[in-house]
Amino acid sequence: MADAGHRAGAIRHVEHVMGTVFSFDVRPPYGDGVRAALDEAVALLHRVDAVFSTYRADSAISRLGRGEVTVADCGAEVARVLARCARARRETGGWFSHTAAGRLDPSGLVKGWAVERASDLLHAAGARNCCVNGGGDLQLRGEAAQGVPWRVGVAHPLEPGALLTVVEGRDLAVATSGTAERGAHITDPHTGRPATALASVTVTGRRLARADVLATALFAMGDGARERAASFDGHEVLAVTAAGAVWHTAGFPGAVAGGVSEVGVVRGGAVVAGGAVVAGGW
Repeated sequence: MADAGHRAGAIRHVEHVMGTVFSFDVRPPYGDGVRAALDEAVALLHRVDAVFSTYRADSAISRLGRGEVTVADCGAEVARVLARCARARRETGGWFSHTAAGRLDPSGLVKGWAVERASDLLHAAGARNCCVNGGGDLQLRGEAAQGVPWRVGVAHPLEPGALLTVVEGRDLAVATSGTAERGAHITDPHTGRPATALASVTVTGRRLARADVLATALFAMGDGARERAASFDGHEVLAVTAAGAVWHTAGFPGAVAGGVSEVGVVRGGAVVAGGAVVAGGW
């Protein structure tokens, strides 16, 4: 294993894969099979990269996009992911699209899906309290310590080095889409042009693949995202516009730095929390 560390009984590992940094943090108590499951999770990420990377000319998804192979040639895993992408496109009214601008690119689902699967492997092996972070998108299990929830700092997209908010929770997924790290890389699938009205969208829910899809779709919606944000049951949303205005749904599990009174609230309020883990857009 490339980089594993232990402190006070925790198991930690960092892996550079899929063009970003993945980190694993497993808190005690955990089962005897967790270390082997961590190796399996790391291998999974490399396999996902080999199959789904749009930056690798030899990946299955790149070859499929060029018409060199069929979905059947690529195998069941690719078929399942593309089916989920098609379902997400229908459920979001086309705002999530894995074929925007005429190019096959399921990345808006794949990274969150890969993190979620890695977390599932650890959990099945007895890691009841763990955090898997893939480029700033997180799947959290259990709690950070007995009686202590996980706390996730979300980077401010317009103020480098500053936190926008801190999310606190147990068994939670946190996904962020934004321009801070990669610029305007999300396309409005209805116009084919870059989506630029928002600087970032953070979505919380139970499962990361779904939260990641919604973060991408809402970011693509731009100004229309606020009207749709509360319609996705089981998910909460925090957004920053390109002009710096901030709004969030009523149940968002965090508070924006500076106080809730300074932001637009779709309905209700928020809860103040401390910070430990930084999550940013990728």
